[in-house]
Amino acid sequence: MAEVTVRGQVGPSTLADGAEQAFRQGKTGEQVITELHGRFYEQNYRGAVYSDGMGLTAINNATYTVATTDATITPVVGIWNPSTSSVNVSIIRVTVGLVMTALASTGPGGFSWSVSLGNSAITTGNTPLNRKTLALGGAQAKGYCNVAPTGKTNANVTRFGSAIGGGSAENTSFTATAVAMQTQALAFNEQFEGDFIVPPGAFVALLANTTPVANSAYSSIVWEEVPL
Repeated sequence: MAEVTVRGQVGPSTLADGAEQAFRQGKTGEQVITELHGRFYEQNYRGAVYSDGMGLTAINNATYTVATTDATITPVVGIWNPSTSSVNVSIIRVTVGLVMTALASTGPGGFSWSVSLGNSAITTGNTPLNRKTLALGGAQAKGYCNVAPTGKTNANVTRFGSAIGGGSAENTSFTATAVAMQTQALAFNEQFEGDFIVPPGAFVALLANTTPVANSAYSSIVWEEVPL
């Protein structure tokens, strides 16, 4: 059997795109495999990572909940990938923080992801932030944190629960006192590993399961746009 010699290079290299190079070796001859920079640095450096979000906003309305499915739906976190888009949207991370704003409040009952497919006529949406340049623009998708998708034609359907929580732990009215304070959590992250793709025409929304009272939220969504 013919032998194949694999050769490496000890130490780092600085290469241009398209250059070929032997694998990297350490001082004792071992193959070096590292996660260079942060996990999403390369995608971000290539200008493919975007985000949307909102500052602290009252969410005390049924439009922020799974009870609303039409074009008046108001996501705590949302995104639309237009039907004419040439990319898949791969959600990376979602963050939501909740703050109770009164002694008497009703919690959101957790959150769920709601999905609507085949939408081509939505006219609203936030222009996303490019996470490399920190300028607005360049994305094909639109952000919908606290924005209703005017022109959405197909109803949203709740598809799966979210790891996001926060706010009052009670989903019925509870009045706090000095000896009976409400329990609450503040900020949550939901991380995805390529297992949540928003295809062209899809609109997705993170919604409360019950209508909160005296709860405000801040939120963000980060995603990568991947060519079809």
